[in-house]
Amino acid sequence: MENSMNAVSGPSPAAAIRARTTETAIALTFTLGLAAACWVVAVWRMNGMDMGVATSLGSFAFFGAVWVSMMAAMMLPGAVPAVLRRARERGGALAAPLFVGSYLAIWALVGVAVYVLYRPHGSIAAGALVIAAGVYELTPVKRHFRRLCRERAGSGWEFGLCCIGSSIGLMLMLVVLGVMSITWMAVIAILVLAQKLLHAKPSIDVPLALAIIGFGIWIIAAPSSVPGLMPTM
Repeated sequence: MENSMNAVSGPSPAAAIRARTTETAIALTFTLGLAAACWVVAVWRMNGMDMGVATSLGSFAFFGAVWVSMMAAMMLPGAVPAVLRRARERGGALAAPLFVGSYLAIWALVGVAVYVLYRPHGSIAAGALVIAAGVYELTPVKRHFRRLCRERAGSGWEFGLCCIGSSIGLMLMLVVLGVMSITWMAVIAILVLAQKLLHAKPSIDVPLALAIIGFGIWIIAAPSSVPGLMPTM
């Protein structure tokens, strides 16, 4: 009778904790492992493609594969807290691939928009868009979406939309400065990761935004002095 009652009551608290710990470890390993693999793929595919503001995107199939790899590499480390929350709340380790897949699908759609709208451009356009990105960092819209990225997991679709709202200015910088630049990819990835994991602080965020604006002015005023901006002849 006692064994029957234990079977009905379900696993012990210790077993439940062990199961949850295992699920969390699987979700963490999957997310960071995929990000690491995508860094390797992105660096391999982007090697030799960077021409600064004159970069060409190549065919849609080529760019699409590179873009998705870039987004997985850059965005998944900062999404780890949201992935783990989702795994704990909705179905354990199986929830992680579903969350990550829908999250990356949102960024894939951004890639389609980039491919349609992007053209090789000059330093004035690059500088102006970098200035716009810096201004965006100071807006309430940016702060709103950055807060949502930290506080709400939701679905991968929802989290992806919040991520776009938070990171679109920084991603615009990547696109206009060198969409195939491994250096800029690493710089923007670090900034995105920091903004997802750290609380917003005006003492840090405002100087960063002003630095981005100043960088945009530098690009317009002296483009030839900005490393990697202009293709070498």
